[in-house]
Amino acid sequence: MSIYLPDLPTDRIRRDDPSIPPEQAIAVIAKSGPKRWVSAADAAAKKAGVHVGMPAAKAQALFRGLMLVDADAAADAAALERITLWALTQYSPIVAVDGTDGIVMDTEGADHLQGGELPMVTKIANQFLAKKLTARVAVADTWGAAHACARAITRETVIVPIGETIRAVERLPISLLRLPTKIIGDLRTLGFQSIGELANTPRAPLTLRFGPELGRRLDQIFGRVSEPIDPIRADELVEVTRSFAEPIGAAETIDKYVGRLVVQLIDELQKKGVGVRRADLIVDKVDNTRQAIRAGTVKPSRDIAWLTKLFRDRTEKIEPGFGIERLTLVAIIAEPLEELQKSSSLVEEEVTDVSPLIDIYGNRGHRVYRLAPLASDVPERSVQRISAVAEPVEVSWVHHWRRPVRLLERPEVIDVIALMPDHPPVAVTWRGKRRKVKRADGPERIFGEWWRRDSEMEAVRDYFVVEDDSGERLWVFRSGDGVDPETGSHRWFCHGIFA
Repeated sequence: MSIYLPDLPTDRIRRDDPSIPPEQAIAVIAKSGPKRWVSAADAAAKKAGVHVGMPAAKAQALFRGLMLVDADAAADAAALERITLWALTQYSPIVAVDGTDGIVMDTEGADHLQGGELPMVTKIANQFLAKKLTARVAVADTWGAAHACARAITRETVIVPIGETIRAVERLPISLLRLPTKIIGDLRTLGFQSIGELANTPRAPLTLRFGPELGRRLDQIFGRVSEPIDPIRADELVEVTRSFAEPIGAAETIDKYVGRLVVQLIDELQKKGVGVRRADLIVDKVDNTRQAIRAGTVKPSRDIAWLTKLFRDRTEKIEPGFGIERLTLVAIIAEPLEELQKSSSLVEEEVTDVSPLIDIYGNRGHRVYRLAPLASDVPERSVQRISAVAEPVEVSWVHHWRRPVRLLERPEVIDVIALMPDHPPVAVTWRGKRRKVKRADGPERIFGEWWRRDSEMEAVRDYFVVEDDSGERLWVFRSGDGVDPETGSHRWFCHGIFA
């Protein structure tokens, strides 16, 4: 998977200074002697006609309100490294920086944990968007193909089906082959425009003129030679490695050395006073390929036997091929671990610890969590997910008004006959079924949370509990106060179902 960040410089500037208005156009200016030109521009600036390579004076004259910021390559590189380290903890054990504007990760075997490739790439794109980062996500058979497709698309995601690499990249420009700029310019001078044209040309004359790099990039993009991803590592990560003079492949041998690595890792963690929350086993094979296994715990742990079991339960997925030459165990997430003093009484209290069961479910791809109340009048915001082993939450839900036993994932539009502004509905049509209202209670007015979004400054909702002629009770609301259009659209929604 390749994640391309086309607006990284401008996104970094906005993240560093949240006070910049969303509508403010930004251009990043690079310098070389007396020359100053646009090296990056956000969507608003591009819409106004500003483009990369344009002289700074021309860009400023073209758009009077343009915000010019000096380029800072070091800050951009540091931001990309931070994003990559975050992705390492979230998505895959094998994640690396890809050039100056992207991330590459090996997601083989991880898509089934997310429900498939499409839900996985959609989730990743949405998470980057939530962090105010523009991202283009591509999945393909090879690093080179994913890199090229991510930079060629205009939409947010693309998935290249297995075995369709040639068809996906043959019409893409040669500039996406990750070759030096001089080679790209010389190839264009010779008339080459697409990757397919280059791939269908005899290799020997090209190698004689441009060297082996061109052929190597073509072989990598089509998967003829392997291109392992060297995972990013932070200085504070705890890592232990075992290399083998003779490659190993037997399941019993792999399990034996995994157990020894766990002992070494726990010893290093104990010196730092931390426990592991998530660990990755990186398997380097003789054929220059890598495979990774990730295991996690719901709370910090230094239990050697339990961590060994978590990994040995998954080592059967390792495909040794021609042999394994190195095993690496990395504590990706480690947190302080407090040793609890056991009771000194003769009769110890029996405490049921369900964290092992939660660990098993979590390592199978399930999400285990608890629901806890949150201080908010807006119904969908009054609940939050917390860790399954979090401390008990002292706050409780306020029960001044009745709440439905089932809250819909999102309010659904309904057709209502009601006398505005304060009268309850007399008929409701929801999911194609018309219901006559026999009883109703309300309205309960809920105001928008103006401190979250400016659009909620005057927003209100009027909630009603309605009972239809079959006895079913629904929780419905009208967006707005029924008088002022600035308070809402005055459309009706169903938000919950009572028992």
